[in-house]
Amino acid sequence: MTQNSNKPGALHGTRVLDLATMIVGPMAAQMLGDMGADVIKVEPPEGDMTRRIGPRHSSDMGAFFLCSNRNKRSVVLDLKSAEGKEVLEALVSTADVVLHSIRTDAASRLGLTWDRLSRINPSLVLCHVKGFADDGAYAGKPAYDDVAQATSGLAVLQSAIAGEPRYVPSIMGDKITAVHAAFAVVSALCHRHRTGEGQEVSVPMFEQMVAFNMIEHLWGESFVPSLGTMGYPPVSTASRRPFRTSDGEYLCVLPYTDQHWSRFCQIVGDPELTADARFNTHVARQADQPGFWNEVGRLVAQRTKAEWTELLTKADVPFGNVNSLPDLLEDPHLNSVGFWGTREHPTEGTLRVLANPIAMEASPTSLGRLPPRLGEHSVEVLRDLGFDAAVIESLITQGVTGVPPVR
Repeated sequence: MTQNSNKPGALHGTRVLDLATMIVGPMAAQMLGDMGADVIKVEPPEGDMTRRIGPRHSSDMGAFFLCSNRNKRSVVLDLKSAEGKEVLEALVSTADVVLHSIRTDAASRLGLTWDRLSRINPSLVLCHVKGFADDGAYAGKPAYDDVAQATSGLAVLQSAIAGEPRYVPSIMGDKITAVHAAFAVVSALCHRHRTGEGQEVSVPMFEQMVAFNMIEHLWGESFVPSLGTMGYPPVSTASRRPFRTSDGEYLCVLPYTDQHWSRFCQIVGDPELTADARFNTHVARQADQPGFWNEVGRLVAQRTKAEWTELLTKADVPFGNVNSLPDLLEDPHLNSVGFWGTREHPTEGTLRVLANPIAMEASPTSLGRLPPRLGEHSVEVLRDLGFDAAVIESLITQGVTGVPPVR
């Protein structure tokens, strides 16, 4: 996994204005930055809220912020002021992409509309990440990850395990939407490369999460009239779980195909199980998921984790360790591919950094910039836009822009 490279990234020469806060937009913009884009993070004077979330050495550099804002330059702009809007227009005229997650009414008041921005820059790609599509019944409602998990059906899906609706302990709605937003931006850039035409791109979190969940869970409702209920049975049973070994450890054991099941039965040493009509075909195993998983769990409990690791590896049956979060820091595979690294931040000390998992030989991803302090690049960017020193100083004095305090 490439952290640094002399080769330019796939989006080298592309300028992205990141006006988003929290996770969805900033994560999408970070992905574009990893691909080589020049990402300018435009922040209000108080900064992105995530700067104040999580452990931190500095008041504006929380762990939450650090993980979704690398490969960016930070510029402070008060977009409620006339001067701030003037600077933003100058930035938009130089940009390829504007990405934000401001609710539609508020974005309109700030002038962040396609009609206005496209007059400044007709070839612009404007990506608007929102909770719900603007032409629907829920238009304009606020949405965070919990709302996306609840409304999309994901929380209820946890009932099979927890006995009641629960949120997945990961901000899945935010992160899944972020990935699709980055994909949509790159697709729009491809369209512009082919036609010269800019466009507005809308990525609603609710609809995106429903589409994500329905890949497997539409099930019987894939047909009209229906051929059964919704919900994919193999993943909707509490029996599908990591299994406890005889020494109290846990393993993911997955004899999925008929070949896997046959080899699993061989290493178990139970010829009667091999011929058991309840489990000897994939169709049969699908029909009795609780029974199948309970049988696997009963067998896994008879040997130690080390014994199963050796047997399953030799038999080429899918399995995996059940890692805790701290386990991942020591994972031999992650360390062998260079997933984890450290970098020295000029104000925050040693930071642990994650490599971008995507490998591109000709245009590799890279970590060119560590997460910026609030307003770290305000003067640099304004100077590049043609503002002279006296004007920049005046904007700082008025609070239209800002720079980090001297340490």
